[in-house]
Amino acid sequence: MLTLRFIRPCLVSPPLNHSSFSFSPKQPIGFALRSRMGSYKTSSQSSPVLLFRQLFEKESSTYTYLLADFSHPDKPALLIDPVDKTVDRDLSLVRELGLKLIYAMNTHVHADHVTGTGLIKGKVPGVKSVISKASGSKADVFVEPGDKICFGNLFLEVRATPGHTMGCVTYVTGDGPDQPQPRMAFTGDALLIRGCGRTDFQGGSSQQLYKSVHSQIFTLPKETLLYPAHDYKGFTVTTVGEEMLYNPRLTKDEETFKGIMQNLNLPYPKMIDVAVPANMVCGLQDLGSKAS
Repeated sequence: MLTLRFIRPCLVSPPLNHSSFSFSPKQPIGFALRSRMGSYKTSSQSSPVLLFRQLFEKESSTYTYLLADFSHPDKPALLIDPVDKTVDRDLSLVRELGLKLIYAMNTHVHADHVTGTGLIKGKVPGVKSVISKASGSKADVFVEPGDKICFGNLFLEVRATPGHTMGCVTYVTGDGPDQPQPRMAFTGDALLIRGCGRTDFQGGSSQQLYKSVHSQIFTLPKETLLYPAHDYKGFTVTTVGEEMLYNPRLTKDEETFKGIMQNLNLPYPKMIDVAVPANMVCGLQDLGSKAS
């Protein structure tokens, strides 16, 4: 297992040789199963082009995000919060778009589904799993606040946003003329659209979550696009400015917020006893070694 620091200079993406996931380039295409398509150009004519897809797993209402530097010759890509049940769908899209998947990442140790990172590693040799060092779980690469995860000429900045769990992080697209504008933040369960993740298990803390969101997410530019790990009402995206105005929990003062979170009276997550132990070993990545 590796613990890497990707602070200045930005980590160069691993060498991209032609493997089973190198295909003839195709133009970005639409994708069903409740996906959201986008290609984001930066301010410079020679700058990278971000290919973006928002994918949905209906049983756990989980969003998986596919990002790639589509202007790079190898089209390096990463997946954020993949789900085991939809790995084949996600990898099929990667193949269709001619991308080279290099990272499968989690925002935290999920309690409502099993991560797809282990299955992905078994199906695509060379892919590295990524999670925060603070999560205490297993992965190939552990990230810490301030680290940068590079894919081609694009990168994601790591921000620590604990409170839902002790290891939650938010991944934010880079700041600069050669990076996508407006910026995008993948908030996991820390900040949801008009809500936030629960704080009553896995080392959660309402006080910590409040401070995380206000110091690490609400300090981003107001036009920053926010993409959560879940939505249960059909919403797909929000902005920092919207949530600062309309989030019914996080617009309150800290003491009021703590009272709200203490009185949610939510049921015990039905998948937690299966999902958390599996996700602590990055999904299924260790099953082969255990069997042998």
